[in-house]
Parts: sequence; C-alpha cells; structure tokens
Amino acid sequence: MSITSLVTTSARSSVSSSIGDSAELEGNLTLSDRLKAFKSSQFDPDTYVTSKCQHMNEKEIRHLCSYLVELKKASAEEMRKSVYANYSAFIRTSKEITVLEGQLLSIRNLLSTQSALIQGLAEGVRIDSLYADSEDSMDGDISNLKNETLPNMENGLAEFLENLEVLLAERRVDEALAALEEGQRMVKEAKQGRTLSQTAYFSLQSAISKQRQKLSVHLAEAICQPSTRGIELRSIVSALKRLGDGPRSHTLLLNSHHQRLQSYVQSVRSSSNLCGGAFTATLSQLVFSTIAQAARDSLAVFGEEPAYSSELVTWAVKETETFALLLKRHILSSAVAGGSLRVVTETIQICLGHSSVLEARGLALSPVLLRFFRPSVEEALSAYLKRIEKSSAAQAAADDWLLAYPPSGARPLSSTTSLNSAITSQPKLSISAHKFNSLVQELLEDIGPLENLKLDGPALEGVFQAFNSYVDLLIKALPGSTENEENLEGSFNRIVSMAETEAQQIALLANASLLADELLPRAALKLLPLNQSNRVDMTPRKASDRQNRFPEQREWKRKLQRLVDRLRDSFCRTHALDLIFTEDGEIRLNAETYTCMDESTEEPEWFPSPIFQELFIKLTQMASIATDMFVGRERFATILLMRLTETVILWLSDDQNFWVEIEEESNPLGPLGLQQFYLDMEFVMLFSAQGRYLSRNLQQVIKNIIARAIDVVAATGIDPYSVLPEDDWFAEIAQIAIKMLSGKVNFGNEERDATSPTASISAKSMSSGISHGSN
Repeated sequence: MSITSLVTTSARSSVSSSIGDSAELEGNLTLSDRLKAFKSSQFDPDTYVTSKCQHMNEKEIRHLCSYLVELKKASAEEMRKSVYANYSAFIRTSKEITVLEGQLLSIRNLLSTQSALIQGLAEGVRIDSLYADSEDSMDGDISNLKNETLPNMENGLAEFLENLEVLLAERRVDEALAALEEGQRMVKEAKQGRTLSQTAYFSLQSAISKQRQKLSVHLAEAICQPSTRGIELRSIVSALKRLGDGPRSHTLLLNSHHQRLQSYVQSVRSSSNLCGGAFTATLSQLVFSTIAQAARDSLAVFGEEPAYSSELVTWAVKETETFALLLKRHILSSAVAGGSLRVVTETIQICLGHSSVLEARGLALSPVLLRFFRPSVEEALSAYLKRIEKSSAAQAAADDWLLAYPPSGARPLSSTTSLNSAITSQPKLSISAHKFNSLVQELLEDIGPLENLKLDGPALEGVFQAFNSYVDLLIKALPGSTENEENLEGSFNRIVSMAETEAQQIALLANASLLADELLPRAALKLLPLNQSNRVDMTPRKASDRQNRFPEQREWKRKLQRLVDRLRDSFCRTHALDLIFTEDGEIRLNAETYTCMDESTEEPEWFPSPIFQELFIKLTQMASIATDMFVGRERFATILLMRLTETVILWLSDDQNFWVEIEEESNPLGPLGLQQFYLDMEFVMLFSAQGRYLSRNLQQVIKNIIARAIDVVAATGIDPYSVLPEDDWFAEIAQIAIKMLSGKVNFGNEERDATSPTASISAKSMSSGISHGSN
C-alpha cells in the first residue's frame, strides 16, 4: 500500500502526533488544530510524510510504518462497525425509495392513460366535425376505403380479445404474455395511425388492462402455492415481472421462500428424533440453504439491481434473526442455565459454518448471529467460571496435597507424542490443581474458535479471577497463615484440607507456580488466531516463547505471577514466624543473645546461633523436597529458598525492639556479641551462596545489618575492627558448621590444633550442633 493511502486512512488519528519531536508540540494542540494540515485541498501526503521522516532513523521509520498499519486496521474496523450499525437504516431508506419509485411509475402510467383519453376524446370530436362539414367536398374513394378498413380491423380485434381470453383460461402464461405484448403494440399503432375507431380503441385498451390485471392475480396466487418451487417459481416470478410489477414479484418470491422455510422449521421442531447438535445442524442447514436458494432465484430473475439486492439482504437478516431467536429460546437458554459452555459454542460454530457459505454471494450474516449469540456466550462463560471455582473448592476440601500425574484417562496422548514430552507437558499436580487446570483448558478450548466474538479479554480476566480464588484456597491450606478472612473474601467460608507437612506445603507452591508459569499461559494460546496444527503437541518451551510475543498475554502472565508471589510470601512468613517465635509466643531472636556474651565469664562457644542453625536445617530440608518436586524446574525451588531466607533476615533488619536493645547505653553490644553476630550473618551468606539462593538484595541487607552492629560497638569507644578476627576465621567456622549440621563430618574423634580458629569450639557446641542437625 502506498504512503498516500496510509496517511489518508490515519489522518483522523493525527499521525503527526507520533512522529519525532513534533509529538510533544502537537500534544498541546486541539484536535481541530492538528487536522488543519489535512483539511487543505492542496494537502500532499507524500510531501507531508517526507518532511516528518527526514530526520528519522530506520528504526523510527519502521515504527511509524507499523503504527500507520495499525491505524489503517483500526480505521477499517471502525468503518465496518459503522456500516453494520447503520445498515438497517440504509436498507429501510432504500426500500422506501423503491416503493416511491413504484408509486411514481403508477402515477405516470395513470397520467399517460388520462392524457390518451383526453386526446382521444378531442380527436374524436374533431373527426366527427370534419365528417359533418366535408361530406360533399371529400374524396368519395378515400372515405369508402376507410369505412371499409375500420370494420375489418375491429373484426380482427374481437378475434384477438377472444383468443386472449382462451389463453388466460387455459393458464398458458407465456402465450398470454406474448398476446398482451401484441395487444400493447396494436394499441400503440392504433393511436399513431388512427386505424381503429374511438370506441374500438378504448375497448382494446380496457380489455388489455383487465386481462393484464387478471393474469397478475393468477401469477401471484401461483407464486404463493407451496408446490411452486425451483424453475417453475422463477418462471412465474419472471412472468409477473414482465407484466411490469417487479417490486411485487420480488416480494412474493421472498415470501414464498419464507413460507416454505416456516414449514420446514415446524417439521424439524415436531420431530422427536432430533435433539442437541443434530437439531441445530439440521435447522441451520435448512435456514441458510433456503436463504441461499432465495438469493439464487433473486439473482437469476432480477440480476444485481440495488433495490432488489437491498430487499434480499433485509429479508435474509430478518430470517437469520428469527432463526437465532429460536435457537436462543430452545437450545441456548437451557445450556446457559446449566453452565454448558461447550453446547453454546458448538451451536454457534455450527451456525457460523453454514452461514459462511453465503458470504460468496455477498450475504455476510455472521455479524447478525454473533450479535444475537454474544449475550448467551457471556452468560455461559460466567456460569462456567463459577463452576471452576466451586469444583476447585470442592476438590481442595478433600485434597491430600500430594503431587501426581493426571489420571490416565484425563487427556489421551497422540501417537507422535513421546513419553518424555508427555511428562513434561503434564507435570505433577495435586487433585484440585489437576481439576482446575482441566476445566480452564476446556474453557479456553471452547472459546478459542469464536474469534469474531472477541471474548479473549473477558475469558482471560475470568480465568485470572478464578485462579485468584484458587490461590486464596491454597493460602488457607497453610497452617497458621496470617491472611485474614477479609483479605480472602468469601473463600474462607469454604472448608479446605490443611497442608500439615512441609512437603504438602511446598506442593501448594508447586500447584500455583506450575499453573501460573506454564499451564495457564499454554492454555491461553488457544485464544490466539493460529492454525490448529500450531496448537497441537506444542512443548512447554515453544508454547512459552510463542506466548511471550503477545503483550496482552505477557501482562496477564505477570498478574498470575503476582498471585503466586502472594502465596509464596504467605508461606515464607508462616515459616519465618515459626523460627522467630516459640510456641508460647516469645521471641527467640532477641538482642540478649548477643549483649549477654560480654557479661559471661565462660569461654564463648563459637558456633552459629541456634535460630540460624534451624534456619539452615529447614532450608536444607526444603531444598531436598523442592528438588524432587520441581524436576527440571529448579528455578522455582531457588526462588522459594531465597524468599524464605530474605524474610527472616528482613525481619531482623526491621525489628526496632531488637536494635533498641542492641543500642541501649546501659548494656550495649560488646566485642564478643559483635563477633557472634558477625559469625551468624556470615553463616547465612555462606550457606545461601552454596545453595545458590543468595540474592543481591539479601547480601546487601546482611551487609547493612553488620555495618549497623559495627557502628553500635564503635559508639562505645571500642575499635570494632581490632576485636574482629579475619574473614577467613568466620568463613572456616561457618563452613565447619555447615558440614556438621549436614552430617558430612564428625569431629568427635579428631584432635584439634590449639592455634586453629576452631579451637574454641567446645565439645558442648559440637554436640549441640549435631543435635540440631538431627531434628
């Protein structure tokens, strides 16, 4: 397409507002000011675009071209909507014009007849006067010749009228039409040559008019007969048109097809052998095949005259609306009430399939069907989404939160699908997650083919809301979850099976993560305008790559991920509180752990504090469970461990009571307490780094905490760096602690060098560490 057409199409959208630096200047102008350049009769699109693009690079020009193409599509869509919005008014006006033209033609014929009558009367009087005044002077031979000719022609006229009567009586339509046309010719010749007397002339004209009217009535009655169809129908309609009654003949043609269609529909409705899809298919085929036959008959007899084409379109739209209302009343209403979205979509697909055949004839009836069916689809979609929420809640009440592959009969594998790809594409989920996933898959698969309804947005939003409700159920399944009833809205009124063990709780995260990251985005691909072959047997990676090409679905996926983050945060908060508080509600991680060390006379036992030992053990156990659950998806496990560690350390960083006690002047943090605190933080960083879940945020928070503790000691007048050992000392103790807590080394029978950094680790601390590791 040329630049000229592109610019002209998008002029209303003010293309100049998106080009280069002029966008900011034109953004402050009114719409009228922006359009001034386009309103000029001397406007040159090529010159305009050239002036705007001369300072743009290739990337900006490509972006502009893409933008213009989008504007062109939007303009075409707007024009299409405008045409459909005003089409009924256009058809109505066109039909009124056609009727008016017919009335004007009738008036013209009437005036012509009256004019001929008056002229004939005037000529008759003149002729009689001439005959009276010139009897003696007129040539006797000519007078005798005329007097002999008139009776002869009048005798032929009587024979002609008698023959016409016979043809009409015997229903010989074609011959009667030929006779009527011959009569019209005789009337014309008689008028021009005065070959008939005035009385004979008017008798012929009146007789032809009466016989024409009689034949017209006969043809109209024949068209209305149910047995009249096919070639016979077209022949009779064509004959009526030849009589000069084209608008009426076309209307009678359409009425004939309407009556026949009503008879077919009544027969189908009374049949007890047809129901559901068979009923819809049979009825749809009858309706649109009848409309197609009417279009063929109309084209064969009347051609492509606008008046008749407009009436045909109006009639076809009306018949389609009647058919749509019938289906809506007898099929769709019950399907919507029962939440059967598949029945609704299959019914619409059948109708759209049959109506598409008419598009080659210029009858685009699918917009009519979609306009009538859209409310039913929306209602069915809403009912199905509620069904997803109820079914998922029912399954969650009995879920054991153990991950397994879907039931063998849930989704058959194709012969070309390998076992590996099947396992990858169908990951392990708990019972409720499998149910949720299967229902969403069915929903989007049913909605996908109805691209013209543009329900992808409402469908995705509905799936998001359903997933939000499911995540609420998963949060409720966490023991001791801090989410209150208001945050979870109505979902707390439902009974949910509790996830007691850590494996069950991690399974909750596995459900949400796999659904949000892979299964739901892959299901959303069914809403894209792709060939079915591109949707089948698509691996998760390819499906994810294809899904990421569409901004709307990328944003939808990010919204799903935020729901997973909410579940993960609740999980981490629950386990962090279990570490920080005892069962009696007392804080285990308090300042006294560090401030009392400098008051003790006993030799310190350099080993990570118990709470951080338990944190390491918990994270190690979770890492083992998550690794088994997230085979091939280790990123999920890494994020979980990272978030849990961050939750504990961030709590420590934000606990004002802890820091008030640490900084208290009467009993501030001392050198030994600082050393223990430094060791705990280094221990956390070391095992996080070895587990590969040490985030930059966690590392920075730990550094800030250590710096704050060092400042507290420095405020007492002590040089903190003079009392702190080298970093290798902390690293070695932390490494030994990791090995001991992991059960990878036993120092019980080994002699330690007195100069070793770990020489101060007593047997008591060793046994304490091992006992924690066994818990």
